[in-house]
Amino acid sequence: MAQTNTPRPLTATLIGATGLIGGHLLRLLQADPYFGTVRVLVRRPIGLQSPRTEEKLINFADVESFRLGLEGSDVIFVAVGTTQKKVGGDEAAYRKVDFDIPVAAARWGKEAGARHLLLVSSVGANAGSSNFYLRLKGQTEDAVKASGMEAVSVFRPSMLLGERKEARPGERIGQVASQLFSGLMMGGLRKYKPVLAELVAAAMIAQAKTGARGFHVFEYDAIRQLAGAR
Repeated sequence: MAQTNTPRPLTATLIGATGLIGGHLLRLLQADPYFGTVRVLVRRPIGLQSPRTEEKLINFADVESFRLGLEGSDVIFVAVGTTQKKVGGDEAAYRKVDFDIPVAAARWGKEAGARHLLLVSSVGANAGSSNFYLRLKGQTEDAVKASGMEAVSVFRPSMLLGERKEARPGERIGQVASQLFSGLMMGGLRKYKPVLAELVAAAMIAQAKTGARGFHVFEYDAIRQLAGAR
């Protein structure tokens, strides 16, 4: 009897499941049979109810705890991010979330046998930027790329569209304004168009299934194309 070469379902590890993109990633991963196990690393319980989902409590500042949480991962999705309001303007605290966690995930994930890390970054990310946020995002991208992971895919959305669990009045105003001016963003400005968070999540999952190698960056048009948006 002929043997079939059906690939084994992968173990996907998600960091940042409570965020806007992370929430969509969790829902889409749970519904996709390509991923046999969906492991969610969290600081505190979030009450996941799914037979294929594992909720692991992690101290992200503790190396051993983080490493154990990543064991057995095939693909790692990183969608963490804080805000200046949450950290009270403390740049060191901001860096602990937006830089330290993704870089540690790449480093320890590679050691654990993961082959692909997919990271949510930001349009305009540049390690040489004078803007703290864009400089930090660029530094994070560079450090993750240098980790030696077989594949690293970076997603650089601009303003995200979608309903957050937490209220962000300033962001809501930005969403409305960006949608009003979206039609004027042509040529090199297209990458600044607002994009649905759900499309970013769908694009990340589609990229995880490609068997990609090396370093890849996706901005507005590429994100929509990967997600199959029209």
